Amino acid sequence: MAQTNIRDNFLRVQERIARAASRGGRRPEEITLIGVSKTHPAELIRAAFEAGLRHFGENRVQEWEGKQSAVADLDAQWHLIGHLQSNKAARAARLFHSIDSIDDFPLAQRIDRACAERTSGLPMRALIEVHFGGEETKSGVSPEGLPDLAEKLVALTGVNLRGLMCIPPFLENPDEARPYFARLRELKSQLEERMRRQFPVLSMGMSHDFEAAILEGATEVRVGTALFGIRETAR
Repeated sequence: MAQTNIRDNFLRVQERIARAASRGGRRPEEITLIGVSKTHPAELIRAAFEAGLRHFGENRVQEWEGKQSAVADLDAQWHLIGHLQSNKAARAARLFHSIDSIDDFPLAQRIDRACAERTSGLPMRALIEVHFGGEETKSGVSPEGLPDLAEKLVALTGVNLRGLMCIPPFLENPDEARPYFARLRELKSQLEERMRRQFPVLSMGMSHDFEAAILEGATEVRVGTALFGIRETAR
């Protein structure tokens, strides 16, 4: 994809975010756009950065290791948005600013230990992924297991729990996904009341349904195809 197309796509996505925010009585500045750059080459990440994008999401530790050096000079925030295997937790702690898909406590403990060795000394920004829809191919903690996991996470010094993430089932009509997004918002509110602390981040919505997610309170949307086009086959 040409760099001019990346710029045009970025502007179109920003316009869509602004319109959805206006419909929901919100400001566009309240919503962070994360460009899902998985399977796309480093030169497209650079083009998106030059267009104004500052947050990028990758699915796999190994893939990101292969292209991170080519964009290491960019002052961007790198999010791991895919499922993280426990044996790759230490590598992820070195490579990413945020792990947005924590779904069990042993994984969080490994991240916590790895972050103790980071030169920055800062805890890892983290989100808990909540599983909706019963799809076996997707990860996440159940809504029922969320409170227990959150209470354990906030006790870790190397992990900074900031909120929740979800990937609802794919539905052709984006409005049909709104109940899932609303449910995540409700879970966040319940968690805040239970734990008497704020969790400001709701990461939900992708290329086909992020407007619906914004209407239900999303503070971060993860957009890949609408920015970068159809994904290349992962190597």
